[in-house]
Amino acid sequence: MSEIFENTENSKNSEKHRPDTSVILVCAGNASRMNGVNKILMPLGNSNVIGICMQAFQNCPDVAEIIIVTKPESAQTIRETAESLQISKLKEITGGGATRQESVMQGLRLVSKSTDYIAIHDGARPLVKPEHITKVIHDARVFGGATLGVPVKDTIKTVDEGLITDTPPRSSLWITQTPQVFRKRLYFEAVDFALEHHLNFTDDCQLIESIGGKICMTTGDYTNIKITTPEDRAIAEVLLS
Repeated sequence: MSEIFENTENSKNSEKHRPDTSVILVCAGNASRMNGVNKILMPLGNSNVIGICMQAFQNCPDVAEIIIVTKPESAQTIRETAESLQISKLKEITGGGATRQESVMQGLRLVSKSTDYIAIHDGARPLVKPEHITKVIHDARVFGGATLGVPVKDTIKTVDEGLITDTPPRSSLWITQTPQVFRKRLYFEAVDFALEHHLNFTDDCQLIESIGGKICMTTGDYTNIKITTPEDRAIAEVLLS
């Protein structure tokens, strides 16, 4: 994998303020909890779910390009949405794989060699704010990896066969969101490791953790919800307005 995605990091001093991040929007899921409705094309605000999502990254100065991984039948509508919203950073739309990890790898193949960071974001999280995108990218530059998240509000229990086995301290528990941002060379190293050991992860932080990478938890906010059910879209509409 590293041979396919060979990259040389540029000088951070001379290019400190240039857009240096490639964004992969992952939205190739089966919509099983949406009764088969393609959630990323559902109306939202002045556009649809994927349109609002693209606008957030378009408005972030650190983002150089946007790559969307989706079902082939959604590609044309997404292109039309991008054109109507004047999303100039959209580079490519490609088909997904059988798993989330395979879908992300499809997007990786299209990342420009000139960028230094990879940001992976759920296409069904349209309410992410540009300022939080900027914040998590900044933390990734410092630590090598960072993800948006928020502290857990409720008491969490671990349960085995219907019985509570433990109560983890709430102060150490966070809800992980996206985008998750990583130094590109570090991410490719983790992909190589996963392929070599036949590992499959549903979370990109787990991928980096598998090779001992350190990841910063960047505080976002609770409005960065993921639309997984019809009720979520209604909530997103209220939050957006």
